[in-house]
Amino acid sequence: MDGSNQVDKIRFESYDYDPLFPGDEYPDYLGAVYINEAQYFADVPVSAWEFYIGGYQPAQKWLKDRRGRILSFEDILHYQRIIVALTETIRLMQEVDKISIE
Repeated sequence: MDGSNQVDKIRFESYDYDPLFPGDEYPDYLGAVYINEAQYFADVPVSAWEFYIGGYQPAQKWLKDRRGRILSFEDILHYQRIIVALTETIRLMQEVDKISIE
């Protein structure tokens, strides 16, 4: 993809979904995390983007801390790993919540 890899205006845009999702549980919707007007990370779960650890949202803070910088290839891979780690953390937390102690 062409672009500067510079982190400028950060925003999350959820993909368009049918608002009338059948069933009781809603899926973890996906979206794009834009780092500038032309470049984005695709298929980021809303839950990972909004996830808090302490008082921080790591998926957002990592990018905000790099505003004005140009992301290297290693930076891009690192951010993708952050999203995977947050997604897996959320999945494991949901599994733990299912455990009942009798």
